[in-house]
Amino acid sequence: MKRHIAFERLHNFRDLGGYRAADGRTVRWGRLYRSDSLGKLSGQDEDQDRFRALGIRTVIDLRYPWEIERSGRVPPHHGLAYHNLSVEHRPYDQAGLGPDVEPARFLADKYGEVAHDGVKELRRALEIVADDTGPLVFHCHSGKDRTGLLAMLVLALLGVHEDDIVADFALTELATARLVAEWHTNYPDLTLTWPAYGRAPAEIMRLFLADLTTRYGSVHGYAAERLGADEDLVTALRERLLQP
Repeated sequence: MKRHIAFERLHNFRDLGGYRAADGRTVRWGRLYRSDSLGKLSGQDEDQDRFRALGIRTVIDLRYPWEIERSGRVPPHHGLAYHNLSVEHRPYDQAGLGPDVEPARFLADKYGEVAHDGVKELRRALEIVADDTGPLVFHCHSGKDRTGLLAMLVLALLGVHEDDIVADFALTELATARLVAEWHTNYPDLTLTWPAYGRAPAEIMRLFLADLTTRYGSVHGYAAERLGADEDLVTALRERLLQP
């Protein structure tokens, strides 16, 4: 099965299937996707056809409402459910950071902020994933940070090994050049000052997972204590997303 799915305008769309869980089952292919902004599908008939061919019935948009107003949302079509769950509560400008800002520690700390500010939205996202019986995709702007946090959370609760979670996060590196080129196209009058923009070195996720483990004992401990993710929710996620 192919993890990366090619689009003209989407640069970071991929399938989360195939990862092995601790109980020996694997994540189903074609049921859970992650992506950069689906607003880029607007006006792209071929990309919209590719998207609809995947049979996706539910979209979780993790961006701020003002980002959606600025850049658009997934084009609506019959049978498509759309949820805007803005998990990040403290906006900041990545492109405008100084070149001395080291990405791993800085972004791991930002993910920690989201993990504690966005508990209501993250809990709701898990509920939607657990309840949905058809293909689902979640996304933010670049499909890296907010999307990466939710992907980590779902995969960890499914029992996927940390090494695979970190490797999945780092796959955004394959899209970095296109994400940077897109930024320059969208903002020709601005200067991109952060060399790490669009980057996803594995150390970011390693640090974030270590931070959660230090504070809560594990990702499961965080999800239980902060999100109220009880065994019923975890079981529902596993029944929906793991091969029998």
